[in-house]
Amino acid sequence: MAHITMCEPVELYNLLNQRRFVSRLSEINYLCLIDAQETQDYNTSHIVTAKNVKMVCSFLLPYTVDIESMRHIVVYDSNTSSLKEQGRAVACANVVAKSSSTPVKILKGGFQRFSALYPFLRTEKIFYTMTELENFKIYPVEIIAGLLYMGDQNQWQDPNTLKDLKISATVNISHFTPTDSVDGTHTTLDIPLDDDVESDLYSNFQEICSFISSHMDAGCRVLIVSRQGRSRCSAVAIAFLMHHFKYTLEETWKRMIKCKPTMRPNTGFLQQLSDWERHLMGRKHTDLSKARF
Repeated sequence: MAHITMCEPVELYNLLNQRRFVSRLSEINYLCLIDAQETQDYNTSHIVTAKNVKMVCSFLLPYTVDIESMRHIVVYDSNTSSLKEQGRAVACANVVAKSSSTPVKILKGGFQRFSALYPFLRTEKIFYTMTELENFKIYPVEIIAGLLYMGDQNQWQDPNTLKDLKISATVNISHFTPTDSVDGTHTTLDIPLDDDVESDLYSNFQEICSFISSHMDAGCRVLIVSRQGRSRCSAVAIAFLMHHFKYTLEETWKRMIKCKPTMRPNTGFLQQLSDWERHLMGRKHTDLSKARF
């Protein structure tokens, strides 16, 4: 029987917003999202791509779902917030766990909390074609809940994305500057830098951290972007988390890889992050030759 745990809404949000070449939601064994609400509530509104389960004497899982092969399994009802509650989410998770070796996660706060935080990810739509899943809209991943996000230049150019996430400041680590998607109230710090092992990102870390901190302290949401959202922006996000939380490089890497498994700072940036760790902590704590980078 699989282990059952709670998960925060931000974890599900990030699972829904992963991409390789196309949205990972198009991978049949990537995410099993189960809505354990009453069917009438599910039909009214639910989280995108979620499948409803029927209850007779027990929960009946959708026959199209191969639980054993799933990489991620998340169950939710309307508002369950603890494993001690005897609601529909816990009951359903217990049924699912008997057929799975993958840990089963229950969404903390259920649909009510998730839809309040991410109203743009609720829907009445039940069926999706493969083309719709492949082209599913991907939002920037959330690094610090409600405050810090990381994405690519296409996401930055989309005014609806900025509006949905309530982004009011951006750190742009590229030579690209949008012409008309960012309004006059939006603040941008431009660091025109190439994704090259010889590029000097280190000398910008302090300015970037100060910029992000000042906006976060004011309750503003900040988006870090680079062209593809994998190397430059992830190096900057790691540098900020090390500065903000006093994490080691290895600790920060483990946190970041959970938010975006495909993030990959180039080797030059990785060495600069090691130097940043020594600057912040007085010595290097992370051995780059031994850690899984």
